[in-house]
Amino acid sequence: MKDPITFEITHVCKQSGARTGILHTPHGDVETPMFMPVGTQATVKFISPEELYSLGAGVVLANTYHLWLRPGPTILEKAGGVHKFMNYRGPMLTDSGGFQVFSLADSRKITEEGVTFKNEINGDMLFLSPEKSIEIQNSIGADIMMSFDECIPYPATYEYAKKSMERTLRWAERGKKANKNPETQAIFGIVQGGDYEDLRTYCADKLVEMDFPGYAIGGTSVGEDKETMVRMVGYSVKNLPYEKPRYLMGVGAVNDLLEAISLNIDMCDCVLPTRLARHGTLMTSEGRITIKKAIYKEDFTPLDPNCDCYCCKNYTRAYLNHLKRTEEGFGTRLLSIHNVRFLIKLMEEAREAIRQDRYNDFKQEILETMHFDERGF
Repeated sequence: MKDPITFEITHVCKQSGARTGILHTPHGDVETPMFMPVGTQATVKFISPEELYSLGAGVVLANTYHLWLRPGPTILEKAGGVHKFMNYRGPMLTDSGGFQVFSLADSRKITEEGVTFKNEINGDMLFLSPEKSIEIQNSIGADIMMSFDECIPYPATYEYAKKSMERTLRWAERGKKANKNPETQAIFGIVQGGDYEDLRTYCADKLVEMDFPGYAIGGTSVGEDKETMVRMVGYSVKNLPYEKPRYLMGVGAVNDLLEAISLNIDMCDCVLPTRLARHGTLMTSEGRITIKKAIYKEDFTPLDPNCDCYCCKNYTRAYLNHLKRTEEGFGTRLLSIHNVRFLIKLMEEAREAIRQDRYNDFKQEILETMHFDERGF
């Protein structure tokens, strides 16, 4: 049986070893490396599907846990799947619900069968297993589904990380068998194992034996420092098949994205651009801007002269300052459009640098012109 998605490597940078590719999906082809906007509730906050197209978005994420609670799998099935429900014609990816289980640590109980935890909306007790996660994701109808896994905290003891990783592997095998739409929906296995090289290597090897069409790296961006995150990703990818796509989950800081590309990561996602926008913070080619600051009240220049988005082409920093100070919703929409486009454009430029065999130079240029604090950007 042919996998519903395939991956084609189109160029390998002679300077860095970074690569470009094309991910072929049932809802179209997308170039990699790419940044994927997050549409938690079947919507990328403040941005319409039509605007996503204009921003150059490819794959968009939806959240299994939240869509399970509202509107529920039955409505999504009746709608014809998430693509029709939200009117997004491009490829979509769903997470497994594992990270939400991680974030609900106070109310969860993990067993071999699955996880019992409290519904954050009405207080009911819920049970999520590998089979249930895939069943929900089948109803949602995304092109790419994630195996159900446990995202462990950092730091974690070796014993806990090992036990969790081994259970995640068993869950991956169960979820793969549970997929009722193998011809139209692909499942990615997720490499776990904390900050332990032997555990991540073992996990990757076992997932490869299961022969998934793509692989994700999980358990990062959970409180570890940047150096540790890079090490965890390096441990995870070294034994993954070169010819299949790699997805680093939950990463959206500029310096993290640049480092991920160096490690042959093809796909990244994060809520960061719209979250920053809600707080009035913007990514620009010169660094971070907090637009509510008084210095922008009489600044009638574009937000970022190097950006081609609707916001930067039509509105000034002074106007954006006014909108955020008066808490007008239009301001958050404009800032969200800009931040999402900024990361998509960054990846477009990275792909071009790879094709020109100068990715290391490009990476260094970006790092020198933007200003990073200890958290990155």
